[in-house]
Amino acid sequence: MVVTSISYAPVKGLGLVRVDEVELERTGVRENRRFHLIDDDGRLINGKFAGTLVQVAAATDRDGESLSLRFPDGSVHDGAVTLGDAVETNFYGRPVAGRLVDGAFAEALSQLAGRPLRLVRVDEPGDGSDRGVDGTISALSRGSLEAMADEAGEGSVDGRRFRMLFEVDGIAPHGEDGWAGRRVAIGDAIVRVNGLVGRCAVTSQNPDTGVPDLSTLRVIRKYRSAIETDEPLPFGVWGGVEVPGVVRIGDAVEAL
Repeated sequence: MVVTSISYAPVKGLGLVRVDEVELERTGVRENRRFHLIDDDGRLINGKFAGTLVQVAAATDRDGESLSLRFPDGSVHDGAVTLGDAVETNFYGRPVAGRLVDGAFAEALSQLAGRPLRLVRVDEPGDGSDRGVDGTISALSRGSLEAMADEAGEGSVDGRRFRMLFEVDGIAPHGEDGWAGRRVAIGDAIVRVNGLVGRCAVTSQNPDTGVPDLSTLRVIRKYRSAIETDEPLPFGVWGGVEVPGVVRIGDAVEAL
């Protein structure tokens, strides 16, 4: 088994960054989901509420001290990150501490989304993961994507729909399910896979436009409903980092 793709999102809900290598710390990829968006009521915003934001390409440094946003019209907003008031965001029942980001970033994103948004930088790397530091890595096999394509009657399914950190090849479709509860060596790092990823409607959206164009949930329900898991509509796996290290495209993957 080998790593075939590495992707992360500096801002939750915005476009993915594809890279050739990442450094996994105990808290995951330091730049991954360092920022997120909330509405005026403080509610966490993701692709279900503002799918078009996936068209925005974001980049940040390791410590989240600068940010660059490239919009679909070619305009760019970039500069130093200036922090404002402290806020606490509810991440699916888990409180996450952060600070509002002052300046024009949120205003530009609000205009594209068509609704008022505020940008937040989490205080601690890894906290912006949906499941916290024990859920900062995720993986999906090419075989699983091919199985979904067959079930959907599509020539292929773009793995970016599922917003996973790693795609791997050299394993049977959904073979990664068997990693749950096990340690897995990925490149120089070792991770512990803690469970299967339950899916939501965001996966139905085109990863370039944010417009729904594939009934992923219907397809998963059709052929994966018998899988025993606490997560609804499982597709891919999640876990945390036990031994930090660098992971590169082409690196070996081995269940231990």
